[in-house]
Amino acid sequence: MTDPGPETVELLHSAVERVLPHRYPFLLVDRVTELVPGVRITGVKHFSGGDQGGQGHFPGMPVVPTAIMLELVTQLGAVLVLERPEMRDKIAVILQIPSAQMIEPVVPGETVEVKAEVLKLREGYGELKGTIYRDGTLVAEGQMRFAIANASDLLPADRPAV
Repeated sequence: MTDPGPETVELLHSAVERVLPHRYPFLLVDRVTELVPGVRITGVKHFSGGDQGGQGHFPGMPVVPTAIMLELVTQLGAVLVLERPEMRDKIAVILQIPSAQMIEPVVPGETVEVKAEVLKLREGYGELKGTIYRDGTLVAEGQMRFAIANASDLLPADRPAV
């Protein structure tokens, strides 16, 4: 069986907002640069010098917190899983992070490339592997398990479902 080639898809921030319920400052994915539906996705995130997440983590030596890096991977993975038409009005929720490691720090002002691939995907449940690179060098990686639920069950009634 051959691996499907990448669709020539680039999703801008506004398209990502149509899939994810997150909004600034919690929406971390800037742009999707490659998408193979249900298989893998690649995106880009620029951490600006003004991002609040890194400013107070280690005062005097700001770094992007590991939790923010893991959230970035899971958001990109959620775009991969939820972009399909049958997932409309669904939301992904992290269940477990069985493995994760930060190999090198990322500091405000740097841009990273993030990759996520589906390891398992069943109705209502999935597992992702994610990697983060800075200038081609691996800086973080992890594996996440998630549940898929109806957005209306989790979001406030006054907020429209995604």
